[in-house]
Amino acid sequence: MAAATRPVVIGNGLLPIDRSLESHWVRPGAATAVRLRPDDLLTVLNRDGGQIAELTVLDAEGGEDAAAIGARADGDATVLRGLSGNGGAEGFLGQLHTSGLIPDEAKALRLFAADTPRGATETFTVEREATAIVAAPGGRVVEGDWPASPLMVEVKRATPRAFDEVELPPPLAEPRLDFRVDKASALAYEVQAGEYIQIIDVRGKQCSDFLAFNQSKLERGIERGLDSTTTRSLMGSAYPTPGLYRKSFDIDQDPLVEVVHDTVGRHDNFGLACFAKYYEDLGYPGHVNCSDNFNGELVPRGVEARAGWNALNLFYNTTFDTANALIADEPWSRPGDYVLMRASNHLLCASSACPDDIDPANGWEITDIHVRVYRPENRFSLAIAHRVTPEADPVMTKETAFHARTSALTGDMVEYRGYWLPDCFPGEGSIGEYWACREKAVIMDLSPLRKWEVLGPDAEMLIQRAITRDARKLSVGQVTYTAVCNETGGMLDDATVYRLGDDNFRFVAGDEYTGVHLNKLADTEGLKVFVKPSTEQLHNVAVQGPESREILKKIVWTPPDQPALEDLKWFRLLIGRIGDYDGTPIVVSRTGYTGELGYEVWCHPDDGPAVWDAIWKAGEGHGLQPLGLSALDMLRIESGLIFAGYEFDDQVDPFEAGIGFAVALDSEDDFVGKQALIERSEHPQRRLVGLELEGRETAGHGDCVHVPGERASVGVVTSGTRSPVLRKNIALCRMAVQHTETGTAIEVGKLDGEQKRIPAQVVPIPFYDPKKERPRS
Repeated sequence: MAAATRPVVIGNGLLPIDRSLESHWVRPGAATAVRLRPDDLLTVLNRDGGQIAELTVLDAEGGEDAAAIGARADGDATVLRGLSGNGGAEGFLGQLHTSGLIPDEAKALRLFAADTPRGATETFTVEREATAIVAAPGGRVVEGDWPASPLMVEVKRATPRAFDEVELPPPLAEPRLDFRVDKASALAYEVQAGEYIQIIDVRGKQCSDFLAFNQSKLERGIERGLDSTTTRSLMGSAYPTPGLYRKSFDIDQDPLVEVVHDTVGRHDNFGLACFAKYYEDLGYPGHVNCSDNFNGELVPRGVEARAGWNALNLFYNTTFDTANALIADEPWSRPGDYVLMRASNHLLCASSACPDDIDPANGWEITDIHVRVYRPENRFSLAIAHRVTPEADPVMTKETAFHARTSALTGDMVEYRGYWLPDCFPGEGSIGEYWACREKAVIMDLSPLRKWEVLGPDAEMLIQRAITRDARKLSVGQVTYTAVCNETGGMLDDATVYRLGDDNFRFVAGDEYTGVHLNKLADTEGLKVFVKPSTEQLHNVAVQGPESREILKKIVWTPPDQPALEDLKWFRLLIGRIGDYDGTPIVVSRTGYTGELGYEVWCHPDDGPAVWDAIWKAGEGHGLQPLGLSALDMLRIESGLIFAGYEFDDQVDPFEAGIGFAVALDSEDDFVGKQALIERSEHPQRRLVGLELEGRETAGHGDCVHVPGERASVGVVTSGTRSPVLRKNIALCRMAVQHTETGTAIEVGKLDGEQKRIPAQVVPIPFYDPKKERPRS
């Protein structure tokens, strides 16, 4: 009998380390350049299928040299010429231009076709040194063009990188300072007001403690450095992060730095930089430590030594357990991850490469940290990195097509699913925005919704398998709301599906991973279908409220084969233009997330400002106001509309989430999770109900729900708010079915769930307009 294979720990969710392999991402409509050496293998991967690639190869002088990979350029490099024509990518093209490239004359080898299947590759052997530029051309989805999707470029190097050879991420701009902090050491440096400090984890899993002192105060004999307690108190967060709560302060409450970029998202602002006593107490006397290293750098500069330094501990992965103990684990950071900060004043800074090798703080192996400082004339937008899967490339927070308009009206922006969205607008505030939606009209940016074009002869079959509705009943021009489930019936996402043609669907959901799920499902079923991401091709605003129809019918033009705006039915769409037959192309759907009459207007990002302006102008005299996320939350809770991570997750089925109406168990066709949902529907355990609470205190997500006088919990609050129109505190609650009858008295637990309880009763949902007469009107 063969010995059993011992299972291994899956580390980091990363691909196995191969020092000869490089991967590069090519964004839709853009290009990526890679340097090639003799005997390298160049592979272009058509990840989503149906994406044409343009491959341009240049020699050292910038001349066309497709022969260097044994090929011949057979057409124009349309993407490179387009980038040159619209003035985009000056740095990218400028660097190539210095090597002799003339973009307007660039030639390319055309790879793949519109019917190329997912995962197709083209591989070339490199014969001599060259530069390869891979581009992903594509049109505008809103105008009916074939949607572009990303390409991947892999280079298998003939000579792998040596273990000590680490490729740092390219500088964000021309650095003023560019230096290495060797492992188990620290360095001090000065930074001027407005300059940017980039702290880079060279090999991954390496902590770097950061100190900053107000230099002008130091020169006056006043030592004022970063103070974590002051920072947490003023920011109301565990550590600063890009967005509203991005600053770090000294004890005078003066800002020292603010976080601009963060590609990791997990740091520490509670513990001291490691110190001698920590190691001594664990049996390691004399162990090198960050605090002593800092003293060695700072004392010669007039800063008094300390036994332990209050620091912003970058990449240090800490959290509090259920017993409120501060615990640490291996960092989340990967090779090349970084934090970018902007100096608020003239600073004396110090950075360490932490020497802790006796616990997981540095992944059990200490390595280097790299620091770059950029001049203040550079500009970097606030951004946080996201990865859709552990092995995916990070994507930084973006601005939507409407950001220029919304940011001119408010600075209260929050990061939402990879984009910056307004939370509230000054003046009226969230309550005023709420009433504008209920009584007049609002406009809101909802561009972070994820979109995919599902195309091909098996498109309907994939949709049928993926959603809990009966896709075969969906007519062209119709929209349906649905759940997306796993095999156990748990909800992966909720979505709206738009049928644009017999074999053309638009899938709109909340989570980027839903696209991965659709592709996996298509592969498992062996379907001939393309799932093309179109989020970057379609941005959208919601126009909601009783006046929304009157506003939009002023500006929406439709051709004879499309319904007029005023004739558009609930959950239907039209394809039209702004103004007239030659205006900005748009898609309008009669959908929304407010419980009011409303529409969503979809356009190409290039047209975003023009679409916003047209709607804003048409809204004059109708009380049109902008709407932020805070007001939207009140509106959707009143209307009993669910939200991912609150009313559902992959452990909650659609019946428990309150959308059993979106499950077609009587359909003849199968869908993922159907059998499990049949069983769950026959033996329900929990149900989503409404609660009306006594008094003025609101229930919050996660509050426990009890039978009066009983200790055991029978439910949990998923969302709560104070309803302006109902003048009551209301909440959505996932409740044990034994206690879901209307009028049942319960208690909402606050504090520890025992010391304070709020009386409440079970009521039907939706709280507002239970027959949905307003959105249907």
